Amino acid sequence: MARIISDLWKRFLAENIVGKYIYANVAVFVLFALLDVFATLFNITSPALYLKMWLELPSAPMHFIVQPWSLVTYMFLHAGLMHILWNMLALYWFGKLFLSYFSTRHFIGVYLLGGIVGGLFFMLAYNIFPMFTDSGANGYLVGASAAVLAVVTATATRVPNQRINLLLFGEVRLVTVAVVTVVASLLLLTSENAGGSFAHLGGAFAGWLFAYYLNKGRDLTSMITKFADYIVALCGKLFNWAKKPKMHLHKGKRSNDYEYNAQKKEQSAEVDRILEKLKKNGYASLSDEEKKRLFDASK
Repeated sequence: MARIISDLWKRFLAENIVGKYIYANVAVFVLFALLDVFATLFNITSPALYLKMWLELPSAPMHFIVQPWSLVTYMFLHAGLMHILWNMLALYWFGKLFLSYFSTRHFIGVYLLGGIVGGLFFMLAYNIFPMFTDSGANGYLVGASAAVLAVVTATATRVPNQRINLLLFGEVRLVTVAVVTVVASLLLLTSENAGGSFAHLGGAFAGWLFAYYLNKGRDLTSMITKFADYIVALCGKLFNWAKKPKMHLHKGKRSNDYEYNAQKKEQSAEVDRILEKLKKNGYASLSDEEKKRLFDASK
């Protein structure tokens, strides 16, 4: 098991930024799925349920205040196998295309920016529109869809006429994919997943805004990537501190130190005497005991 984890970690480190994000999303999904499996086998409440409560994005402002980190963590959670499958496939296809026209740091920033703006759209919709407030609905958001759509629309804004091959549809322009996705999200604003559709629109808007201002020489993701650098550096320091061997103090009589030092000094003097004898008279002049001491000292 340890070897499998080690191999996966090496593959993770060898991947580009898109692969690393896919690995992270899949790892979280598998972990939560395993927790659910063990909980079902032992007929207990799954720990994943409590973890999700603190990591998914709530629509209620009072709930969000006590878990503000959920504005980032929610985009690494998924509701089911098909949910994460389609998100990761889209991230893989469009992420590679994104890196052809933008940098790795831009990808980090756009992914997080899209997820954050999508989350804000979700919360605003739930607290502004009567469709949600009148019914007293209290929703929760999970999934990387908003982040992925930010990547898609940013790329489509930079190279709208770039053609890609889609299964069942053949060759289409990238801008067509982005427009169809946005229109579909608009049409689904009153569906069962209305909150998710608002998040999709927020992510798409963030991606377009990033590409638009980048063309004017302004990078909207610079603050996000700087903060991400700070978090990574902080985690690195904590990891190195945890790995650093700690000093252990051993209590004992002070005379033990003197005895030890005296013994080492005596041994060193004896070795010097043997070496001097070896230099003057040769190896054959040494006794068996002297040869043994010289051999032990050389080790």
